[in-house]
Amino acid sequence: MDAILFDCDGVLVDSEPITMRVLSAMLTERGWDIGIDECMRRFVGVTVRSHRALIEARTGQPLTDEWMERFYARRNAELQAHLTPIEGALEAAHAAHAVTGGRIACASGADRHKVEMQLARVGLSRLFGGAVFSGQEMAASKPAPDVYLAAAQHVGVPPARCLVVEDSAAGVQAGVAAGAVVWGYCPPGADGAPLLAAGATRLLTHMGQLSGLLADR
Repeated sequence: MDAILFDCDGVLVDSEPITMRVLSAMLTERGWDIGIDECMRRFVGVTVRSHRALIEARTGQPLTDEWMERFYARRNAELQAHLTPIEGALEAAHAAHAVTGGRIACASGADRHKVEMQLARVGLSRLFGGAVFSGQEMAASKPAPDVYLAAAQHVGVPPARCLVVEDSAAGVQAGVAAGAVVWGYCPPGADGAPLLAAGATRLLTHMGQLSGLLADR
């Protein structure tokens, strides 16, 4: 592979439990008594807005821009206070940068402010530079391939020569639809079957494995 494209949440940063804790609390306050585990199952890898109809049906209230702004504010405050990198992710990103001659990118389904804030929080901003892409700025977000196609174009590598690293089925589907090779990150205790079913060709149980695999190329 000539370029490596990383998802952000759950691959580079351990943000998903923090985000889902905030979302669970705010949906519960709104009338949908949803636990963190169910939030993880329903919302990881997709946008909150993509489940507008479900949220409105369960809460009996419209999903307004004002509510979303409050969610973003609470989420971002918690991330700023508590975010940490996925174990082994910093080493993996630096190894990918070295092996590809800097042809790496971060392609996320999250909003740009969140992605850039998180990369800065864990010390990865300089490594990725301007190669940060948000699915929310594309015509369609994951599982559509748009964000990975944009990232591949930016680094100047055909998608078929790109490796995508993802932790959600929707993200794997996006990478596969773009024409890339996709490896799934599935830490111990997580179920890798949905990633394989979506088209991942390898599962990583620790992000540090990526550094070793790249070194053995």
